[in-house]
Parts: sequence; structure tokens; C-alpha cells
Amino acid sequence: MQLAPSQTLQKIAQLINAKYVGSADFEITGINEIHMVEKGDLTFVDHPKYYDKALQSKATTILINKEVECPEGKSLILSDDPFRDYVYLCKHFRTFTAATQFISNTARIGAGTILQPGVFVGEEVQIGKNCLIHSNVSIYDHTVIGDNVVIHAGTVLGADAFYFKKRPTGFDKMYSCGRVVIEDDVEIGALCTIDKGVSGDTRIGKGSKLDNQIHIGHDTIVGKNCLMAAQVGVAGVVVIEDEVTLWGQVGVQKDLTIGKGAVVLGQSGVGKSIEGNKTYFGSPVQDARNKMKEIAYLKRINELFENENQ
Repeated sequence: MQLAPSQTLQKIAQLINAKYVGSADFEITGINEIHMVEKGDLTFVDHPKYYDKALQSKATTILINKEVECPEGKSLILSDDPFRDYVYLCKHFRTFTAATQFISNTARIGAGTILQPGVFVGEEVQIGKNCLIHSNVSIYDHTVIGDNVVIHAGTVLGADAFYFKKRPTGFDKMYSCGRVVIEDDVEIGALCTIDKGVSGDTRIGKGSKLDNQIHIGHDTIVGKNCLMAAQVGVAGVVVIEDEVTLWGQVGVQKDLTIGKGAVVLGQSGVGKSIEGNKTYFGSPVQDARNKMKEIAYLKRINELFENENQ
């Protein structure tokens, strides 16, 4: 999430009543969680396992729960609970506005776009030209949709990221302040759910086609001209490169990459990054031809044992 206007280190620290390390006028231009950070961003870290990752990331201000040496060119904000304070800052700079009508006055909708009855369009939404949005689609705040996009009935764009911190008393929710971005010429089927980024964008690339009842998790990037069949489920922070095909009921684990041109056959489970331009099957996936041979051998187990005992 970009801050407009940018903020100073001192002002951000004062908002959460925290000490800071660095120049009072050190500039902070955005607030992003670790997967999406850029130069000028503030991020948070609250576990020793990830201290180095945060301190060495592109982020230039780190909200942290331990006094450490401040890297050159960066600043620190010291907090007893970085998760809590990060959520507070996100809510402060991107407040929720309750809707009073189906289509917000702040929405921008291009020429030739058709909205069927029951479509909800939230605050600061952008929809391009010649789109067709079918009935009862919900488009949450700050979503961006390109030109010539078709979205079928009941789909939800921009629901919150599934991101919680476990506490002794239950779960604290991460406040989602990112967006969904749908590029030109995309078609999305009925009853799909595409979650917004935690602080960045969840993106569906130009020309990609999604069937019905597909879920795309937060901060996932789907490339150009991808094809997904019904009931595919993709977790958060996944990169799906261009021209990938995921057939029905494929499940994809978080934080991995599927290479360009890969094909994953139905009901497979992708648990780690896979190379492009290959066909995969199984759970966990492997080369489809090898997997089919393995299945053929399994079917012959009884026969092999019988021959062994003769």
C-alpha cells in the first residue's frame, strides 16, 4: 500500500507510541508485508527466524520487537507487538467506508460496460471499457478491472486475505489493505473468489480464463493466457507464470512458482515449485508420464507377488 502523501519516521512512530532509530524526517512511502516490500516501505517482523529476512529486504523501515543494529540506509521502529501495531497503521491509512448504495460514487466505469442487476461496486473501484459483469457480483473497494472483461454471476473480487496470528486467546486478523487487479480480456466464471493482497496486489494476467468455483488466495500473481478449470484452489503468494493450465480440482500450496507453460492434470496437488513446459499429475505432483507408469505398476502388484511365489 502506497502512502500519499509520504510520512516521516517520527510521525509513524508517534501514531503507535513507539521509539525509533533513525532520522526523525526519514521518509516512509508505503506499508507492505514482507512478500511485497519495495524501497521506501515499512514492514514488520515479530519472530527471530525472520529478523534477517526483514532487515535485509528492500523495506527501508522495519517495525521490530528487538533492539538490533540498524542497517545502513534504513530505520527501525521498536514495538512490543509489531503485528498489532502494523495492523493499526494499515487501518489508519486505509479506513473502511460503509457502503450506502450498490455502486459507489467514487467508482469509475468505462464506456460500453454493462452491470447486470445486483452488482455491487465499492469505493475507488476502476472498471474499464466494454466489460460485462453479471448479476450479484461483488467488487470490493479499490479493485481494478481492465477492458473487455467478463465476470459471471456470484463472483467476489477483493475479499480479505486469509491471514491470522495465533494468540493464546484465539486468532488476531491481519487487516487487508491491498487490491485485486484484473487485466484486459480476462473471463472469470461463476462463484469464484479472488482475495485482495494483504498490502499489495492479487493479479490475474491479460487473457487468462477461469472456470466456475475457483479460489485465488492473497498476493497471488496469475500470468497471461492461463487456463484454470473448475474448483481449482490456489493459496496465497503464488506465482503462476504465463500460459499455465490447471485442470479441475488442482490444489496449489502457498509461496511457490509454477513455471511458464506447465500443465497440471486434474485433482493434483502442487506442494512445491515446478518447472515450466511440462505436464504433471499426482499429489504431490510429478512428471505425468512417470506417475502414470507408477500407477500401472501398482495395479500389477498382486500379479507380481503371485509370480514371485510360484
